[in-house]
Amino acid sequence: MTILVTAASGHLGRLVVEALLERGAAPADVIAASRDTSRIADLAARGIRTVELDYARPETIAPALEGVDALLLVSGTAFGERVDQHRNVIEAAKAAGVAKLAYTSGPNADTSDLVLIPEHRGTEEVIAEVGVPAVILRNNWYTENYAQDVAVAASTGVIAAATGTGRVASAPRRDYAEAAAVVLLEEGHVGEVYELGGDEPWTFAELAAAASAVLDREVAFVDQAPEERIASLIAVGLDEGTAGFVAAIDEGIARGDLAESDGTLSRLIGRPTTPLVDALRDVVETQRAA
Repeated sequence: MTILVTAASGHLGRLVVEALLERGAAPADVIAASRDTSRIADLAARGIRTVELDYARPETIAPALEGVDALLLVSGTAFGERVDQHRNVIEAAKAAGVAKLAYTSGPNADTSDLVLIPEHRGTEEVIAEVGVPAVILRNNWYTENYAQDVAVAASTGVIAAATGTGRVASAPRRDYAEAAAVVLLEEGHVGEVYELGGDEPWTFAELAAAASAVLDREVAFVDQAPEERIASLIAVGLDEGTAGFVAAIDEGIARGDLAESDGTLSRLIGRPTTPLVDALRDVVETQRAA
C-alpha cells in the first residue's frame, strides 16, 4: 500500500511520516509531498519518495497522486482560500482512485461557531460532494499552540487571555500524528468522523500552573475582558485584525468550543494522550535548544 502525506515539510506532516515508519510502514511505501521538496531532502535520503504538491497549483497534484492508495490531506494555511485549494486535492484524489483520504479538520466542524471552523466545514462538504472515500480527523488544539505564551511567561510570569474558565482538550502534534498514521495504515476507518482531543481538558489557570512547573518559576493566569485582550495584543505589535482574530478564539474557548474529549484519540493510538505538563516540558526543551 502506498501512502502519501501532504505538507510533509510542516510540523504535523513530518510527524505523520515519522509515525508511519515507527508503526511499520516501509520507506518505499511512503510518499512525502511538499510545495518545496528541498525542505524534505532529509526524508528522501532515508528512502522516502518525495514529490512536489502545491494545493494552489493543480498541475502538481495529479502527478503526485499516481498510484497512491491512501492520502493524508493536511489542512492548508492560506486562510480564506483553503476550501478551493483543498477541493483541488480532493477532486484529484477521486480521479486517481485513491481508496482512502484522511483530512485534518477542526473540532465539531459541522456545528461549531469557532472562528477557524467555516473552512473546515466547507472542506468536509466538498469531500461529501465529490464522493471520495474518506475519514475525517477533527483535531482539537495542538498544545504547541501555546509555545509563545510559555516563552512570554518565562520572562513575565504571566499568561494572559480572555478565556475565563473555558477548557481546551489539547494534545501535542505527535499524538494527532500517530492517530493519522493508524488510520492510514489500518484497514477500515472510511466513513468515520473522529473527534480527537487530549484526555484531560484544561483551563488557562491550569496552563499557568503547568508552565510554572516546567519553567521553575511562578506563573499566574490573568483573565482579561475581550476588549482588554485586544488592546494588550495591539500593544505588543499585532494589527487590529489579528488581535481581533485571537480574541475571537479566546471567546470560543470561553464558551466551551474546545472543551470536549471523549477518549477517541487515546483509543486510536493505544495509549493515554500526553499530559499538558509533559507536552509543555517538551516545548520548553525545544525552545532552549533552538
